[in-house]
Amino acid sequence: TSTSTSTSTAEAAVKTDTDNNDDSVKRKKKKRKKEEKERKKKRKKKEKKLEQAAAVDEPREKKERKRERKADNKKMKKRSNEEGHDKEVTNDEYSPALSSAVAEAAAANIEDQQQQRTTKRRRTSSVLVNNDNSDLRNPFPFDIRYVVAPMVGASELAFRLLARKYGATLAYTPMMSAAEFARSSAYRRAEFQTIPEDRPLVCHFASNNPAEFAAAAKLVEDKCDAIDLNLGCPQRAAYVGHFGSYLLDSKDRQLVLDVVRAASEAVKIPIFCKIRLLDTLDDTIELCRQLRQAGAALIAIHGRYRASFERKGPSARDGPAKLDQIAAVKQALGPTFPILSNGNVMSYNDVVNNMEETGADGIMSAEGLLDNPALFLERFGTRDGDGDNAMMVIQPSPLPGGNGGDAFLASNEAKNKKKRKLLKKLREIVRIEDKIKANGESSIDKSQREKLATKNDVEKELAAIDTEEKYEEGEDNPSTSSSLPTAMSVPLKWLYDQSIDRILLAYEYLGLARRYPVKIRSVIFHTRRMCRDLLNEYQLMEECVACKSIDEVEAVLKKLEQYRSNPDSFFYDRDKAKREKEALEKKRREEGKRKAFEARMVRKAKREGLNDLEFYLRQGSELPTVEIVQWLRTLPREEQMKEWKEREHSQHCLSYHLDATGCKRDRACAFLHVEAKGDNTFVEQDEVAG
Repeated sequence: TSTSTSTSTAEAAVKTDTDNNDDSVKRKKKKRKKEEKERKKKRKKKEKKLEQAAAVDEPREKKERKRERKADNKKMKKRSNEEGHDKEVTNDEYSPALSSAVAEAAAANIEDQQQQRTTKRRRTSSVLVNNDNSDLRNPFPFDIRYVVAPMVGASELAFRLLARKYGATLAYTPMMSAAEFARSSAYRRAEFQTIPEDRPLVCHFASNNPAEFAAAAKLVEDKCDAIDLNLGCPQRAAYVGHFGSYLLDSKDRQLVLDVVRAASEAVKIPIFCKIRLLDTLDDTIELCRQLRQAGAALIAIHGRYRASFERKGPSARDGPAKLDQIAAVKQALGPTFPILSNGNVMSYNDVVNNMEETGADGIMSAEGLLDNPALFLERFGTRDGDGDNAMMVIQPSPLPGGNGGDAFLASNEAKNKKKRKLLKKLREIVRIEDKIKANGESSIDKSQREKLATKNDVEKELAAIDTEEKYEEGEDNPSTSSSLPTAMSVPLKWLYDQSIDRILLAYEYLGLARRYPVKIRSVIFHTRRMCRDLLNEYQLMEECVACKSIDEVEAVLKKLEQYRSNPDSFFYDRDKAKREKEALEKKRREEGKRKAFEARMVRKAKREGLNDLEFYLRQGSELPTVEIVQWLRTLPREEQMKEWKEREHSQHCLSYHLDATGCKRDRACAFLHVEAKGDNTFVEQDEVAG
């Protein structure tokens, strides 16, 4: 009897647990539904406010819109006459100053298209190329809601394709110099890569010259969907080159408007601008209105203040972004003018909250995507609720011209040059070894011993180059395999499983980096960001940073896999941890040297009663030319330093330009690291995300 009683008690307990679990699941579903309803209410409330604000602003902006329409009509008549037409004018949604009538017509057209679609269609999506534009306020034929920000050395083709696969709908190229892009075919080959699946795409340029910006825009007009002017870069090189956020002073306002206007008149695709906040909200709103009148069709706003070279006031990077100011700008410009919000996004919840708080038409992310390229994946639905939905994954095509096209040829030439240098070093090492065999170790000097010690490193680098060459010739190379499908349908939960495992994401990125040539610095950077926690946990960060090829980075990932699957195989090295801690502290001290230098120069200007506190920061900021650098390399060190100062280059790093190995301090150096004027004048490697 006692046995049967205990059995029935156990069964009752199991049943109770099951009921509790069911109740818990039901409560969670109810909670999710409730949260979704609240989000919809907030969104509707926000849209209503925007409509009310637009109605209030209408009398004030009526004259302004009338002037814009007159100006547009004049331009269209002029263009029509030039093309030989009488009265036939084509004014599409790419007009520099979009009138409200055009926006309403576009919205009505989109609404009609949506009504024609069946409401119970199967939910499918192209992960790499998704042009579904369901936002009625968006005047463009592409989706602007989930955007990859322009990042120097980080938003290259390989990373853009990875982000598109996991939900990004629009991507910007890294920052490129409009002057060099217009002038140098070598610069274009090195800095710009794209393929048909890399759309919609925005080409992002730094410029302070209307003619150069317009010329660069014309060169890429048929290869992208919009052109963007950088008015937000806070880096030191931007100060020296006078571009980015350093163009936002009132004294440069007419120049900026002329740059935007020149490009909007030169090309048929839209012109975008990316800005930072000015010192006051009214100033920011005024700037945006002026950019709109000059021809900007969209403005992306980084919700932090613009930079000053002396770092006075709010930092260009510190603290949370001021989303309330972005919301105020959006409200002031009205619901028909597209605004992208940039800042405070590290998770998909942040994406949703940012869009609701600002009323922006899209969210641009840099830091959040670097840590998690699948940041936007949740836009397709949740893993549990929508995991069986079919997603169309498209296999990206090779670069034009075969394995990498012109860009590949340029990188291959550099690789061959490096290989020749390594082979020369190896021959010297062999001669030294032969000398030791013949005459003993005492027959070689200190410099020869140092060369001998580099033998292993030289052989490793040669082996890495040989492996890459085999890969490019077809062995294990997916781009040369004809068996790969052009597209395949996968369930959404498969994408979730891939994205949750950061090692798998990193492997996927390495595959793209092999197919579309990427600088090893960028490969290491992305791997560090995606796998940061694991690299730190298993003490492999230092090894990752020291990698010289994609193969070496892949070897680090294999170690991570091994340690994660078998934690007992990992042994914590206390001495290594101590060295890493000391190196980090040293790095922080070194990186503080530049700020300390800037602070000293500002104090000096104050002591001398100068009104221009940046006076000494400009002394020695002249960028050297390639010819001067080549000439200085032929001189002894003392004469190099003398000429360097006399030619006003003293703020630039002498070692970076003249030493064969470059500056060993890298980012910790207090001097400027900007490439000399030449075929590739602007290659910003000081910082990554701008």
